[in-house]
Amino acid sequence: MTFATYEKSGRVAVITLNRPESRNAIATQQDCDDLSGALWRAHDDADINVVILTGAGKSFCAGGDLKAIRERSGIGPRSTPDGTRANYRRGVHSIIKALADVEVATIAAINGHAIGLGLDIGILCDIRLAGASAKMASSFVKVGIIPGDGGAWILTHAIGPSRAAELALTGDTIDADEAARIGLVSRVVADDALMDEARKLADRIAVNPPRSVRLAKRLLREAQHARLDDVLELSAAFQALAHETADHKEAVDAFTEKRPPKFTGA
Repeated sequence: MTFATYEKSGRVAVITLNRPESRNAIATQQDCDDLSGALWRAHDDADINVVILTGAGKSFCAGGDLKAIRERSGIGPRSTPDGTRANYRRGVHSIIKALADVEVATIAAINGHAIGLGLDIGILCDIRLAGASAKMASSFVKVGIIPGDGGAWILTHAIGPSRAAELALTGDTIDADEAARIGLVSRVVADDALMDEARKLADRIAVNPPRSVRLAKRLLREAQHARLDDVLELSAAFQALAHETADHKEAVDAFTEKRPPKFTGA
C-alpha cells in the first residue's frame, strides 16, 4: 500500500498520509518517494489548482519512524556519516524540495500530532489549518538529533528566529491554540470539521484561473527570500505572462458583462 494516497476531485487533489497504525510516521525512502511523487503528480496536472495534505486516522504525521532510525534501516542514519548525509539528501530532502517547489497551492489539514519532520511538512504548505486537538512539536533535540530536514530554515521563516529557537531548543509540544497564536497555523477548527473547512478553502482557491494561481503561488514563494527589487522584476515578468492568458480575457469580459466567468486554464 502506498504511503501517500492521491484523490482528485475537480481542481483539488487530496494527498493523505496513510499509515495510521504508526501515526503516519515516515519510515523508508519509498515513503519519501510516495509523498514527493504525489506532490509532483499534482504539479504536473494542469487541471489541479490546490492540494490538501492530511493524515489518515488520528494524526497528521509523527515525523521520522524511530524504530527504523534505531535499526538504521530507513530515512535516517547509515553505517557512515557520508552515507547518512546522502540518505537525507535522497529521501527526506526530496519531500522538502517538492513542497517548496510545486506550483499548486497547498493546504495542510493538521489533524492530531504533527511532530518533527511531520511539523515541518505541515509548515511548508502555503496555508495551515489545525484541528482543535492537534499537537505540534519541533522535537528533534528530545531524541538527540537536529532538524535534518531543513527545519531551522522552515521554522524560522514561519514564526521568526526567537520563537523558532524556543520551539527547536526546548522541543516543547504546543497545542493548536498556541500554534495559531504564534502563526504556525492560520486558524483552528473543530476536529470533525477540519476536512470540510479545508475543502471549502480549497474550493475558494480552485475557482480562480489555474495559471494565475500557480504564478501567484510561485511569486509568494520567491518573495520569502528575495529583495524587493527582484520581486518587482519577477512580478512584471509574471504579469506579462498572465495578461496573455485566455482566462484573463474571460475574467475581464465576464466582469464587464456581469456574468460568472468560465475558466479553462488557457
